[in-house]
Amino acid sequence: MERDVTTTYLEMTRRQQLRPAERSGVDLQVLQAELPCPELGRFLYTAVGWKWSWYGRLSWTFARWLEHLSRPEIEIWVGYVRGTPAGYFELERQGSDVELAYFGLLPAFVGKGFGGTLLTAALERAWELNPSRLWVHTCDLDHPAARKNYEARGFRAYRTETKVETIPDAECEPWPGAHG
Repeated sequence: MERDVTTTYLEMTRRQQLRPAERSGVDLQVLQAELPCPELGRFLYTAVGWKWSWYGRLSWTFARWLEHLSRPEIEIWVGYVRGTPAGYFELERQGSDVELAYFGLLPAFVGKGFGGTLLTAALERAWELNPSRLWVHTCDLDHPAARKNYEARGFRAYRTETKVETIPDAECEPWPGAHG
């Protein structure tokens, strides 16, 4: 199916722009996945992204996942609640910039106060890498609160574009029937 998709690019150029989420009392432990693990990478990608039509990496083979996750520019961090994965973020160093390449929560944890906390952890880690700027993009396929969360943490939009994208007809889901 083809549809117009609007993508907004946001950035922070100074650490002082970061506005951490208020302490919400959520018990979230954030740990780096230090070993390249394609199974974990694909799990996180599909578990978080299936509802938002993340389809770009669905065709990746095990070898392609391993190659990507083995790159020294890539960091995967997982947020856990009582030992259960609740969400993740992927950072990618790009010269003097850092991209928040992927960010999101598993559906069971959406709307429970974890998003701002996990995003704050992501941005604090990204600034520890001493970039000239942090950037992220979001589109109208993402969670409706995604852009609001980014802006609440201090990101500012610098570019918006709309283009026609082909969205797969098959539902992007972690397993058959997950939408039910």
